[in-house]
Amino acid sequence: MDTSITKEYVAQIRSVKNIEVRALEKGYLQQIYVDEGQFVKAGQLLFKIMPKMYENELLKAQAEAKTATIELQNTEALANKNVVSKNELAMAQAKLDQANAEVATAKFHLSATAVRAPFDGTIDRIPLKIGSLVDEGELLTHLSDNSQMFAYFNVSEPEYLDYQTNIKGRGNPKVSLLLANGQLLPYKGDVETVESEFDSETGNIAFRARFPNPEKLLRNGETGKIQMTVPLNNVLIIPQKATYEIQDKVYVFVVDKAGVVKSRNISISNEMPDLYVVGSGLSEGDKILLDGVQKVKDDDKISYAYVAPKEVVSHLQLKAE
Repeated sequence: MDTSITKEYVAQIRSVKNIEVRALEKGYLQQIYVDEGQFVKAGQLLFKIMPKMYENELLKAQAEAKTATIELQNTEALANKNVVSKNELAMAQAKLDQANAEVATAKFHLSATAVRAPFDGTIDRIPLKIGSLVDEGELLTHLSDNSQMFAYFNVSEPEYLDYQTNIKGRGNPKVSLLLANGQLLPYKGDVETVESEFDSETGNIAFRARFPNPEKLLRNGETGKIQMTVPLNNVLIIPQKATYEIQDKVYVFVVDKAGVVKSRNISISNEMPDLYVVGSGLSEGDKILLDGVQKVKDDDKISYAYVAPKEVVSHLQLKAE
């Protein structure tokens, strides 16, 4: 029959955006405006590095630009009277351009002493305290946008091929996320992307699912399990109670035309509530012993009542519901 199973994959949960917030300038950490775990808005002031040195640099650059402006004006006046050459006028203009560039650079350095949030998100741990000497490029904190979350999980090559070939016919393209406490996230996710290459060591390929996170329950770095519905076409299904195990091998008793039972080793490809999907060892026409597995042994001759497979499976599925 055609059916589907739910498969679980270990998942790593990541924020849609998770960045390192680092200092662009060197100096003493003058002020911290936020706390660890606080939600901040884009553009909000997070940290302030002592700006005095950069303010002085800006004043110096502005003074030099003002001097260069006056020099250019004087040179233009002399050039108009043919007292100085055009080359001197061009040099005066270049000097002013350089001075203006120095002003722009000084303004940038000064503005960089105020560290602001580039997007809405949650502040992580803040390792430095007020008064700490901050080096250029030093880590101040992490910022995470947890409005939506990515879940990365690895899928084997056969499962990847099954997924891709059946993606259009999948009844439920959504995936679920089982959290570390055993509870399901109340929101379904969508498989958005599949990486371009398989891992040569594991033979797996990474999938990425996106989940909404309006209550901010999920945080960057969490783990969980993705539950994905996988379609199975024309597979052989038997009740679990018709099997028994010896040394991690699964067996059934096959009943021949004379009513004699023979044990047979089978492989199980997938498992569902009360049911096994048989990988090998049985064919559709085989009759197997459903009840009394523990009461018989090889070559016993039995009398039995035949029950149609569909009736057995329907009964078990109704029982599971």
